Amino acid sequence: MRRFLSILSATVFSASLLSGAARAGEASVPVLVPLTGFLSLEGTSQRNGAVLALKDAPAGVAVRSEVIDTGTSPEAAVTALERAAGGKVTAVAASMLGTQMLAMLPLAQDYGIPLVTVSGTASITDQGNPWVFRFFPGDAVTKEAHARYVTEELGRKRPAVIYQTTAYGQSGKAHLEQAFKKLGVEPVFEEGVDPAAKDLLPVLTKALAAKPDVLVLHLHSGPTALFIRQAAANGVAVPIVAGSAMHQPSTAALLEPAELKGVCAETAASPISGGSPEVEAFTAAYRAAFNAEPDAFALGQYDGIRMVLAAVQGGADSPEAVRKALSTGTHQGLAMTYKSDGKGNMAHSAVIVCYDGVSRVPAIAKRYDNLTGVVTGMVK
Repeated sequence: MRRFLSILSATVFSASLLSGAARAGEASVPVLVPLTGFLSLEGTSQRNGAVLALKDAPAGVAVRSEVIDTGTSPEAAVTALERAAGGKVTAVAASMLGTQMLAMLPLAQDYGIPLVTVSGTASITDQGNPWVFRFFPGDAVTKEAHARYVTEELGRKRPAVIYQTTAYGQSGKAHLEQAFKKLGVEPVFEEGVDPAAKDLLPVLTKALAAKPDVLVLHLHSGPTALFIRQAAANGVAVPIVAGSAMHQPSTAALLEPAELKGVCAETAASPISGGSPEVEAFTAAYRAAFNAEPDAFALGQYDGIRMVLAAVQGGADSPEAVRKALSTGTHQGLAMTYKSDGKGNMAHSAVIVCYDGVSRVPAIAKRYDNLTGVVTGMVK
């Protein structure tokens, strides 16, 4: 079982976590993620996963890192990357916000720095940029699982889709449409909402007027909690299958367990739901370090940084060598097996979790492995 180290709250931690005599390599991995703004909950999870992986560096690898808050603007993300690129950089734990990733990608290519992210925005790996690696299943994966669970497991054929107006929301909406179309299902209602909206009852009312048999959400964490709270308060009996924001313990904490009864969500993994001794050890270490519950974003970023450090341990001594290792290698992480599809999409599995109305800890209801068929030897 992996050794987990306690985490300090400092924004800069230096390395030299082991003696030079045993050192096989050195890694400098800045963590550039949104810690303030509307994506602060998700960004904090991403940071914590990266920090935990860096503190748990494999034998022989000395680590140096710095945490920089990118906020939510593309300009701030670019500035953070320019600042980080001023020093020797092995790879960057890069923002999960799609608009920030799209702004950072050209700069990463100019500097030759691998970006390791858990962003779900599909287009970040469609730019032909060889320096991006996504350790969270993109919308092409999660939305197929999302739509298949709605139609194949719940038997619902009249979904109402409510999505965010951000790049994240637009990406999810597009892939949900494709997935539902492939399954012969057409949504009876679709509407985007601004992440700053304070009242989602109007869109809920309009959606119900279309007489859906399921409400399908693709919203950030705050709007997801608000929508579900208002649906519960108004006695809405139509089942809700949400996006990955709902699986986050920090999102569930915004709701009473009874408000979550029957609510399901797609995600890459659910560490608090258990599943293996290694995942449970990660969850325990995360709780001890951050006094919080881990989510799939934390676990995905942990797995991604662990793959970078494994490459360094294996002899990758430059950003280009790390890029090549990530591009061609296979990594058995805690959430799943990771392998690039040639475009930097490393994650190819998803799960559906559901709440029972008594606890804020969901159960895994359905697992969809290797949806893209990239990982050889796994059954689709």
